Amino acid sequence: MKAQIRKIIVQVDAVHIEMGKAISPPTRRALAMAVIHNPLAGSYKEDLDELMAIGEELGGLLGDKCVKALGIAPGHAQSYGKAAIVGEAGEIEHAAAILHPKLGAPLRAAVEKGAALVPSSKKRGTLGTAIDVPLGHKDAAFVRSHFDAMEARVSDAPRANEIVVAVVVTDSGRPLARVGGLQAHQARGVDGLR
Repeated sequence: MKAQIRKIIVQVDAVHIEMGKAISPPTRRALAMAVIHNPLAGSYKEDLDELMAIGEELGGLLGDKCVKALGIAPGHAQSYGKAAIVGEAGEIEHAAAILHPKLGAPLRAAVEKGAALVPSSKKRGTLGTAIDVPLGHKDAAFVRSHFDAMEARVSDAPRANEIVVAVVVTDSGRPLARVGGLQAHQARGVDGLR
């Protein structure tokens, strides 16, 4: 294992009622977060390969935890997103190294397919800093009903030399989505857009 993980948090958000209307089945979003040691904290390094390898490891680990928390087959996942909060002794590029070059492929494997780009966000923060993990349909970015976000926060992280890495997977779009556009059941998922 490349990542030095201090803790993992997994939670599921299930909406049963929205605006007084029953949501059946409930819309569900699973969040998995890893609080990891930042091996590059405290000094500038040109080579970020170590963080890229950690991102690859965490994409599969956190994606699998989300799918299991939802209790669904991987192919039934509908949307996904990723985010990272880097502690003050690190830099934003450390979060980018974890999220962008290699995290996506194992996350896509965890949810089967994943033709669309994985929406992402990153920031610098301290203990209890929150970040919104942006969401989009995993196979067709034009499915508006799946444009969403889920807040991620760890009360005791990130410490100065840590990074919080978050992945969200859903089994549905927003509750009561009605802004039109391409519907999830119409998506072909060939080009990642439609």
